[in-house]
Amino acid sequence: MILRNRITRLALLLLLPASMPAAAQKTDQRLAAELQAAIQDFHGDIGLYVYDLKKDREVAIRADTVFPTASIVKIPILIGLLRKLSTGELQYHQRLTYTDSQYFKEGDDILSNFKPGSTIELGKVMLLMLSISDNCASVWLQGIAGGGATINRILDTLGFPATRVNSRTPGREWYREKYGWGQTTPRSIARIMMAAVKGRIFDRATSDRMLRLMSRQWWDEEAISSIPAGIFIADKNGALDSSRNEIMYVNGRHPYILSIFTRNNQDTSWESNNEAWVLTRKISSLVWKHFNGR
Repeated sequence: MILRNRITRLALLLLLPASMPAAAQKTDQRLAAELQAAIQDFHGDIGLYVYDLKKDREVAIRADTVFPTASIVKIPILIGLLRKLSTGELQYHQRLTYTDSQYFKEGDDILSNFKPGSTIELGKVMLLMLSISDNCASVWLQGIAGGGATINRILDTLGFPATRVNSRTPGREWYREKYGWGQTTPRSIARIMMAAVKGRIFDRATSDRMLRLMSRQWWDEEAISSIPAGIFIADKNGALDSSRNEIMYVNGRHPYILSIFTRNNQDTSWESNNEAWVLTRKISSLVWKHFNGR
């Protein structure tokens, strides 16, 4: 009977999605107190999740609250593409032809300035989506990945039901109105990053490609700016008028994952002294020093 119970428990553990821990992580109480103090006067809603990869501890502050992703929706789009790359449906260096139907003018996108008939490698379009957050590239790639509904089903199979693509996704019009292009929670997006770090986004090679792609971040003036040069960082950020977000994996001497999400921000400015961006830099510096010293 004892042996049978042990086998049953083992089978249940093996059935858990790769993103789910077998048991709740312990809380890093000192870091939690420091972060609570840092965010207490913020004029908006904020959620944080920190995962200590070395000691298997966490800090979760409104970590299961749903926030707009803004451009962090490009991580789910990336996962949809990686699925097709891993199965051979797509090739990283295959050439794509830009047409008028790909045109999307919102912001200072590079791809929107292409001439119809121009060709470009898939990997370079992915670079544009992730590194400079080119929205034209992102809309094009969402379609190539199979669309929002397909991407959401992939997220389900990986165990991430709280992260969703809403825009151009049938049945998610209400969520699109409320959250925009996508939605997630600080914990869910951190678990996606954790799965990549542990080689669980399909396989080790695909997970490594995901991390390398996310390490080429042009938008490096917020959370990344608080980390010393020479440290490997996989990062994606996103911003709307009243929402500023960032998710990062920092592979220092003491590696960790940090996600910061805000919404309903009173300060909707786009200068570097925006309250949410100032707080993002402060939190990133605080977490780095907590784990890796000064």
